[in-house]
Amino acid sequence: MHLNPTSQLQIGHLKSGSLALKALAVLTGTALLTLSSYIAVPMLPVPMTLQTLAVTVIGALYGWRLGVLTVIAWLGEAMLGLPVLASGGAGLAPFVGPTAGYLAAFPLAAALTGWLAERGWNGHRPLLAFAAMLLGNALCLAFGSAWLTLAIGPVQALLLGTVPFLVGALVKSALGAALLKSLSR
Repeated sequence: MHLNPTSQLQIGHLKSGSLALKALAVLTGTALLTLSSYIAVPMLPVPMTLQTLAVTVIGALYGWRLGVLTVIAWLGEAMLGLPVLASGGAGLAPFVGPTAGYLAAFPLAAALTGWLAERGWNGHRPLLAFAAMLLGNALCLAFGSAWLTLAIGPVQALLLGTVPFLVGALVKSALGAALLKSLSR
């Protein structure tokens, strides 16, 4: 598999890096995810945060394997009771409540954006990076809305769990692509 220069700078460095470097990357990523959780616009039934931006950027920068590991570590921190989720959420309740579908999608979104970044959908190709970020965001919205459908029905899930977040998904995808572009320089 041929990786372009951006992938080699970011993903390749972590792939070939020491276990200590990878552990530091995971710790840094979980800290970034936690910070992104606290930047929120209160909405019902779930708040809009910068979590999907962080999830997709971590996937793109770390590659799909380390990106998924990082997101799962962060979700594990939440399950253990650390207040790392939106509004300081922690414990098992967020994993069975209205946010469960979104949380379940986060590792998948990191995997998707990481996999695409490894194939050139990265900072050297901003439009493809934007598309990768948008696909990651769409995956989160699809899983989140599907889970909400079980609780509030399909129309309400679409109206409350997807539509209000579409503009945010576009903006976060553009920010993610711009961030990847600036890091590729």
